[in-house]
Amino acid sequence: MPLTRRQIYFRRRMAVLGGGLVALGTAFYLPVTLLAPVQEVSAQVAPYDAPAPALTAVTFPAYGASAIGAIGYPGVLAAGGSVEALPIASISKIITALVVLDSKPLAVNEPGPDITFTDADVRFYDAQVAQNGSVAAVYAGQVMSQRDAMNVMLIASANNYAESLASWAFGSQEAFVQAAAGWIATMGLASTAIVEPTGVSPDNVSTAADLVELARVALANPVLAEIVSTATISVPELGVIDNTNVLIGINGVNGIKTGTLDEAGSCLLFSQDHAVGDTTVTLIGVVLGGPDHDTVDAAIQSLLAEADTGFREVTLATEGQQFASYDTTWGDAAAAVAASTLSIVVWAATPISVSVKPDAVRLADAGAAVGTLEFTVGERTLEVPLELTSTIDDPGPWWRLTHPLEVF
Repeated sequence: MPLTRRQIYFRRRMAVLGGGLVALGTAFYLPVTLLAPVQEVSAQVAPYDAPAPALTAVTFPAYGASAIGAIGYPGVLAAGGSVEALPIASISKIITALVVLDSKPLAVNEPGPDITFTDADVRFYDAQVAQNGSVAAVYAGQVMSQRDAMNVMLIASANNYAESLASWAFGSQEAFVQAAAGWIATMGLASTAIVEPTGVSPDNVSTAADLVELARVALANPVLAEIVSTATISVPELGVIDNTNVLIGINGVNGIKTGTLDEAGSCLLFSQDHAVGDTTVTLIGVVLGGPDHDTVDAAIQSLLAEADTGFREVTLATEGQQFASYDTTWGDAAAAVAASTLSIVVWAATPISVSVKPDAVRLADAGAAVGTLEFTVGERTLEVPLELTSTIDDPGPWWRLTHPLEVF
């Protein structure tokens, strides 16, 4: 049966409408499909086994209080004995030196201003001799540089020079004590107290943990670090003086200060440089309350030998090591690898963990940064960039046109 005019008209209209819709769809579909950004690709993180902690035994003396730490390693690494504040004897002079240098700073190799000693300084000498304190000669009218006076105070452990420096820098012993209290508070040494500059008072006290922190502060001052590492020095008018710390120069020991007092026993705040691979670790520590210095020195040498074995070099990431991977739906694949090698010296039982943080990517060239590795080593955080091994390229027009759901 032939089509009616109405049917023919309807079919023509439908053809025109269909063609229009096809043209409109094509005009929209083609550019959007060809130009739309592809969906982000998330990374699959690879398993990673962090280096396991290694236990190291450190034997501390049975007497007094002891602790060890290291520069660059927060807090105390190991400790033994009392945790109470104990008399620290002439270790007090390290605080005296730091407080004086805070008021009267010196540069390395700078002599500083001249100090003219007076009758008051002679009285300091006489009073110390009367109580069997450690002294160095002085007379009214004697002139000595600040640096030489500090050498005598710290190397020869002269009590009278500690008193003279305190009065010279602050005007009186009382003003020095007030300044020292403020400095101690600023340093956060909550268990430390100084009532006079020499250490002859048993009321000059501290804990082993505070003294480890004091050692860090002392070695951070280049002038003080140089003085305490000096075994022997010649001082004008006094001649050659020897360091009371006889361990200087033995097995890397380079400081810091002895202390001797009936109420404190024999004490030593010490430091040692120890090589671990290509890295030098500076150990710091203290022993308080020893029966005599020979016993304390032997204990510290044994303690350091044990502590040295507790440091090890570990490689956390190697350049090119894979930590994550990307797989696209159009067949491109790439790995996220460490952009550099990271090795670190760690102390025995320090925990190590890693957080792999790869970015989601769309298109990226080989070598592009695609996130970070965040290593937590004890209280330290270290980062290594992640980079892409291969280019993730555009899938091309045919794949785009035939995979619209993956595009949108």
